[in-house]
Amino acid sequence: MQAILLPPRFPAYCSPITANRDLGACPIANLPMKDLLTAELIRNGFEIVTPETATPRTLRIPIDNWIETGALVMLGRNPESARLYDSDNNLLAWKGFEDPESCAQKIVTEADCFPVRYPWDILRMNEEVLAMMDETSLLGEVSPLATISGCVRLGKGSKILAGTVIEGPVLIGPNSQIGPNAYIRGATSIGSNCFVGNGAEVKNSIIYNNSYISRQCYVGDSIICTHVTLGAGTCTENHRHDGRHHTSVIQGQPVNTGRLKFGAVIGDGVKTGVNTSLEAGVKIGVARTTKPGSYISHDLL
Repeated sequence: MQAILLPPRFPAYCSPITANRDLGACPIANLPMKDLLTAELIRNGFEIVTPETATPRTLRIPIDNWIETGALVMLGRNPESARLYDSDNNLLAWKGFEDPESCAQKIVTEADCFPVRYPWDILRMNEEVLAMMDETSLLGEVSPLATISGCVRLGKGSKILAGTVIEGPVLIGPNSQIGPNAYIRGATSIGSNCFVGNGAEVKNSIIYNNSYISRQCYVGDSIICTHVTLGAGTCTENHRHDGRHHTSVIQGQPVNTGRLKFGAVIGDGVKTGVNTSLEAGVKIGVARTTKPGSYISHDLL
């Protein structure tokens, strides 16, 4: 079966993550999203083609979707032109025409599929991918006084210092340093050339390349873009006291994230002052800064 990966439909919804990069270049498990999806399709027997070589049987898949391969196979085997939807009526893929509305049939799948429209969907996608890791690979240095459990992958040149606890699934790229006495857990991916300092905790988050998490920071259910420096004691809030789902403002409108835990989204080059506190769902735009002791209750874009 053939497939085309189409451009994302709502890239601006993921700002500030997409301020300096296409959505397809955003790392998921330390790989650009487009490369990850392409590799997964090829691994499952799909041929990736260009629009010029597409046929009526070619599957058209917007890149901002996470689709279980079995659902795509079901679409590909359907003899008619068709649109594939998830159980929430989100359009996932189609075949037969360039315009999905021209397709004759509507197929609904109950498989684990969802659109990647907002920053918290990127977190969910990262969780799904890391959950598929099935073996530990430690190519860097691990102190005998560190504790590692679950599936953990550590890149070449990286160091895990004494007192650090890592509970997989966790993926750490090359030439990064974690610890001493750091705590990394819960579907976390950390890129290359990163630093997580003494006593810092990173939970269920994505840290892009070349970012610096100072001592005593807490990063929970958050996305930290590249060349970010979090000053000592910077903390993200990720849990509402009333136990309800978090909301986040997208293009001026509050949107329900559907998540009980959601932290901050921090753009490229941000620097926070020491002891900065970030309210849940806050987004900070490219190269913004905060003063020491700041409490950030709204987006800084």
